[in-house]
Order: sequence, then structure tokens, then C-alpha cells
Amino acid sequence: MKKALIISAFAISLIAGCKSGTDKKNTGGDNAATHNDTPVTPRNNEVSPANAYNGLFLETKDVEKYITTQKLDSNLANRLRSFYNARNYEYAWFDSTGLNEQAYGFRSLYDYSVDTSENNKALEYRLNALMNNEQDSAISASDANIVKTELQLTQRFINYFLDAHKDDKDAVKIMEHYVPMQKSDILKMADAVISGKGYHSTDIKNVYGDLTKELEKYTAIAKKGNWDSIPADKKKKYKKGDNSPVIASIKHRLQASGELGGQDTTGVFDDALEAAVNKFEATHGHTPRGVITDTLIREMNVPAITIVEKILINMERMRWIPTVPEGRLIMVNIPEFMLHAWDGKNKDFDMAVVVGKEGKSTTSFSGDLNQVVFSPYWNLPRSIIKEEVLPAMSRNKGYLASHHMEVTGERNGVPVIRQVPGKENPLGRVKFLFPNSFNIYFHDTNQKELFNRDQRAYSHGCIRLSDPVKMANYLLHDQPEWTAEKIDSAMNSGKEKYVRVKNPVPVMITYYTTWVGADGQLHVVEDIYDHDRIMAAKLFTDAR
Repeated sequence: MKKALIISAFAISLIAGCKSGTDKKNTGGDNAATHNDTPVTPRNNEVSPANAYNGLFLETKDVEKYITTQKLDSNLANRLRSFYNARNYEYAWFDSTGLNEQAYGFRSLYDYSVDTSENNKALEYRLNALMNNEQDSAISASDANIVKTELQLTQRFINYFLDAHKDDKDAVKIMEHYVPMQKSDILKMADAVISGKGYHSTDIKNVYGDLTKELEKYTAIAKKGNWDSIPADKKKKYKKGDNSPVIASIKHRLQASGELGGQDTTGVFDDALEAAVNKFEATHGHTPRGVITDTLIREMNVPAITIVEKILINMERMRWIPTVPEGRLIMVNIPEFMLHAWDGKNKDFDMAVVVGKEGKSTTSFSGDLNQVVFSPYWNLPRSIIKEEVLPAMSRNKGYLASHHMEVTGERNGVPVIRQVPGKENPLGRVKFLFPNSFNIYFHDTNQKELFNRDQRAYSHGCIRLSDPVKMANYLLHDQPEWTAEKIDSAMNSGKEKYVRVKNPVPVMITYYTTWVGADGQLHVVEDIYDHDRIMAAKLFTDAR
């Protein structure tokens, strides 16, 4: 999978937002300078603890010490100085809680397997620990390991970006402003993004649609003062045939956002309104039922400026998506609770999924699906053993036997436990592996009833498939020995069997709460892990 960063209108808006700061002259070692014809950006004093995206700052001496100890050549050393001058030495990859979304996004893009150096292995080890919550202490801007991880990631980013965009004359400038550095007013940022259309990538359009037009639409509505609020009645539902002043308000609202055409303002719930309500439900993560509930009214009452905010947040995320490959691709959008299988621009199928519940959230990343495991053992995660199984074992000595589990060893004082294949195994009859640092994979489930729900965040982090038989046949279709009958037999044999996929399929696990679907409509779904809220507080001075 080719993994190039997307240079979008959003990146240009970040440059525009910081231009006044980077044009300032400064005294001392951070002045604009050249070293072997490599210009260094002046220090941007506009970025401060009060308006910084991440809120953590490096010391200049930390960067200089890193340059010396790593023996960086003069060109790379100046690129590193320049990168941090542009952001006034604000951290790029950390905030006070740990690695930020951009760090996860970049790691998903970077093929670290090509670098076998000890420095790279050490960095990967630290990233794994941070991303799997194995950090022993809170994040500190002065912690030597955090400083080193930050600077190594930036060195990796500089080399990666300038190589991926070596033919772009503005690559250095864009790179230095690619990682968000400073808060902005929502509408000011929207205007900057809208005005930079020339850099918007068609790669985004092929997968999650072009959000620029939707940004223009909702920005215009927000500037006009939003739509009128619909009066809510928690005890009342509205369906076709009802008549109420509230229904008239709902028609106004759906006309403003485009689900309802025409200019009908009566209080009658007619066929046209039912169709519009169905469309609204379908684009907001609900099964269309054509009935207006208090939940739907609450979602209709979300202000247009909040939708602008969500669009901007998701455009920022989309800049970190790998370039879409030409062949097959499997994508899971976590808050949509859906999997989409593509072959180039053609959709092969969609599939409902169950994702991680809050506290056990599924992580965004990319990988290559290369193995199918029929009748799998379930190797219990260490966290489940410690938090759930060990307390149950202390209460009931027969717990393991009654749940068809067995101890296979011990690691760091904690037993290694697996559950044998069978009906009670939560992995069901098959699992699908795409190696990653988070021990996340696709699998069958014995809790099929969960797929009847609109909200499907119930797992411990892995992704449960509603139709694993379809997935197995899809992955093995070019291996003629694996007929549908043989796949069915292997899934029900009770004996674990690994099968290597002849042509591994790229997998992208994403987190988009707003996108343009294949139906051409803007989809807005719930921010199930609070990622939008966290990013909004970092990106905007007037976060909703």
C-alpha cells in the first residue's frame, strides 16, 4: 500500500493561520539563516501556551543536544531546527495525555519495517508502550524519554514527508505546518480551508467523499445565524398522519439542510416528510423508521456551527489516511460500526461490525490482512485475565473448566490462558489477522443479537463481523482449493487451522464521525470515544 500524506486545503489553512507569526524577525540563534544553502524558518512567537494545539513545549537546548548526539547532517539538523522554530518549540506528537491523533495517524502511514536500525527498534518499542497504555508515569515535557521519542518521530516525519513530496516546491513550508500547532476560530479556519481548494486531494474523495462542498454549505448556514431550534417533547413521537406545530418546525429544519425539498410549512406529517426523516436517520447512524423521536429532534437541533466544527476535525483526520491502493481494500469506520470492502473505486460489499466499548476502544491504524484462522483458540488478553478472570477464579475454583479455558504458561507473574475452540468461544468459528501493535483483528462472534442494534460498541477492542463466512470466501476466492464447502468444514471442525492469504488485503481502521457517503449525502454520527470533543478543544478558540 502506498502511504503518502495528503496535502489538502486544511494544510494550506494552517499555513495561512500562522503566517503572521513566521514572518516576524527574532534575535539570537533562532533567526532565519542558511547552513549549506538550507534556510531555517524564523521562530514563530505567535504560538504560546495559551493558544497552542498541544500545550507542551521543548527547550531549544533539547533539540540542539539531539542534533549533536545523533550526529545529524547539517541539512537534516536545519530542517529539525526550522520545524520547531515554526511552532515555537511546541511538541508536535504529544500533549499532556500522551501521543496525539497525529502521532497515531503518522505511525499508520510509516512503513517502519524497512528500517531495521537499533534506533528505529527502540522507537517502535516506546511507541508500542505508549499506545498500549504501558507508560509508568504522566507525560512530562521534560521527561528525557518523551523528548527523545518526540524528536525521533519528527526526524522520521521530515525524512518521510520530503521524500513523499520531493517534487513539490512548497513541500518544506507545508511540512512545517502540517501538524496542527495553534488554535483558531471555527469560521476563520473554515474560510481558510474553503479558499484553498487547489490542494484538496482526490484520494479522499474516492473513500470518504469530498467534504469541501459540505463545509461551504454549513459555513454559509452558520454565518446566517443557524436554523431555528425545534421544541422537544420527550414523551411525544411523531409519525405519518400526525399534525402538530412541531412538525412544521421539523420541516423548516430539514429544508435548511436539504433532506426535504419544496417549501411546505404545514404541520402535517406527510409522505414527503417521512422520506426526509428516513434520509436523516440513514445519514445519522440510525435504522430508517420514519418516526420522529426526542433523540432525532435532539440531533436536528445540533447547530450548523457544530457541524462545521465536526467537518473540520474530520478533514484534519483525512489528511493522515494512506493513499488508497488500486486493488482490494477493507475499511472499517469505527463510529459508523461498518466495514466496507472495495476493489479500486468499486464497492464489493458493506458489513455491520461491533467495535470496542469505551475504555476498550478500537484504535485507528492500517495493516495487511494475511491470515485466516479457522476454529481459533482465544488467547485471552493480559488485561482481561487480570481484571476479569483472576477475580472469577478466586471465587470459583472450577471457573476455567466451566468456561473451557486452560492455562498454557505464565508471563510476569500472570497466567497465560486460552479458551478452546467451540460454541462458547467469543471469537466464534474464524478470525482474520492483520499484524499490528494493538492485537486487534476481525473475528466471528457468538453474540449475533448485537448486530440488530444501531450502536454497536461492545467488544474488548477487536472487531466482530456480522458475516464472517462472506469475509472468508472473499479473502480466499483466488485460492481454488478453498471451496465454500471446505471453508464451512474448517469453520466447524473444532481444530485450529491457519491459512495464509495468497494476496494480502490492505486494511484501514478509521475514526470518522462526518463524511460524504456513496449516496452523496453528508453523514454525521456520534463521537463514541469523545475524540471529536478532545480535538475541538485543541483546534478551536471557540470549541462547541
